[in-house]
Amino acid sequence: MNRLDRVISYLLPGAGARRAQQRMRVAALSSAYDAVESGRLRRKAKDWGSGNTAAQGAQRPLRDLARHLDRNHDLARGALNVMVRNIVGPTGIGVEPQPLNSDGTINEDLAGQLAELHRQWRKLPEVTGEYDWARSEQLLCRSWLRDGEVFWQYLEGEVPYLTHATPVPFSLELMESDVVPLDQFDLGRNVFQGIRRNAWGRPISYFVYKSHPGDIATGFVPAMKEVSTDRIGHLKLVDRIGQLRGVSMFASVLTRLDDLKDYEESERIAAKVAASMAAYIKKGAPEDYSPPTDSAGNPLPRREMTFQAGMVFDDLNIGEDVGTIDSKRPNPNAIPWREGQLKAVAAGADVGYSSISRNYDANYSAQRQELVETWGAYALLSNAFIDQCSREVYERQVAAAVLGGLVKVPRGITFAQLTNALYIAPQMPWIDPKKEADAFGVLEDRCYISGAEVVRRMGRNPRDTLRSEAQWQQQLRDAAVVNTTTVKTPPSGAATPTADAPANGADANATADQELIA
Repeated sequence: MNRLDRVISYLLPGAGARRAQQRMRVAALSSAYDAVESGRLRRKAKDWGSGNTAAQGAQRPLRDLARHLDRNHDLARGALNVMVRNIVGPTGIGVEPQPLNSDGTINEDLAGQLAELHRQWRKLPEVTGEYDWARSEQLLCRSWLRDGEVFWQYLEGEVPYLTHATPVPFSLELMESDVVPLDQFDLGRNVFQGIRRNAWGRPISYFVYKSHPGDIATGFVPAMKEVSTDRIGHLKLVDRIGQLRGVSMFASVLTRLDDLKDYEESERIAAKVAASMAAYIKKGAPEDYSPPTDSAGNPLPRREMTFQAGMVFDDLNIGEDVGTIDSKRPNPNAIPWREGQLKAVAAGADVGYSSISRNYDANYSAQRQELVETWGAYALLSNAFIDQCSREVYERQVAAAVLGGLVKVPRGITFAQLTNALYIAPQMPWIDPKKEADAFGVLEDRCYISGAEVVRRMGRNPRDTLRSEAQWQQQLRDAAVVNTTTVKTPPSGAATPTADAPANGADANATADQELIA
């Protein structure tokens, strides 16, 4: 309390108390959180309005920088490759049709028909005929992560000048985010960033260029068309509620990646310069040094000495010595600094540090812990990809097959039951196959998990695995080959275990083998 407060409190205690109370309230409001205090060494952060407002001026520069790093920076390209491999995988998102009957059971015949049609459609699903569905998903995922969003158009049934490449009358036109302009606005029609919305904010149409605006052959701004949302698929990365357009996955680490690229290039240049500097001639004291002359006393031309391995200096003048240049290159601190920057990039981009750095020096427990935590991020992105792309594409493909007369739907089955399916994303790989297999075996034996789920955890289709195993077992029987490691169930009529022939142990196995051979 200062001198004025003391005087007021002495003369007017009530006013002094209120003054002190208000002073404490002001102090509490102004310093409750240190993070909001700005000063010479701390700049106060600002918000930029809605998610659309904040992203409006940054989406294109972020996209351009991310594409530049994808083309020219090995670490950025490697990070994208790792994420695509773990989000959609080498064979794409697996789809296992599970059409349901009216009683909730799986219609196996219908499932087989849908699986076969989907297998055929996956061969050539897009209009150019250049990519199968796995490669298409990889390109969609890469554009989604790098650019923040990607689009595609659904083409169903009879389409002018288009011949579907598969029996299913359904194709996709893949489109980069550039084809939906960010600068397309019409507030009167509620058009913002190339997307028209209704009063509730739901997109109802997209404004799409008829060709890519960056093509050299275009030469000018291409024509534009308005396409209803039921014909356009949109996969985007957003951080804010109500955000219309996506932002690059690397938005928060792009500056670090760009700086890391510049630093590594500087270190390489410094190492090259250091390798070019070999040695220098140290002169003695001025009184000990005299310019070299010939026998007539004329100064000799400047010496040129070619530096090479194993050379001997035998023409040094009086007072001269040879010195070598220590450039401090390569920098021994560059590797730890680079590793620290890569860890920060891995944390911001939700990618495994060991994967992008190719550093696998940790033990099994550390590798397993990193894999488990990182795989949670991959699974989240895989689910987002399935929700916004794979599920919708499969349902539209089934609808086109039904309308094309390729599938006969039994009476009483709804469209939701018909398109019921399991979507199999890439599964977490095994670090120690024996430990992982033993763990899954225990879970299956205790009925905590089904065998089909174990197969799905390995990224395979249980129906295909069962069919392949049945065929393999038949081939073994036809060839009169007995494989005791795969045949677990004894044939009918085999003797049951007794006290003299226990069920477990070498004797029981030998007895079972003899019975199988018989």
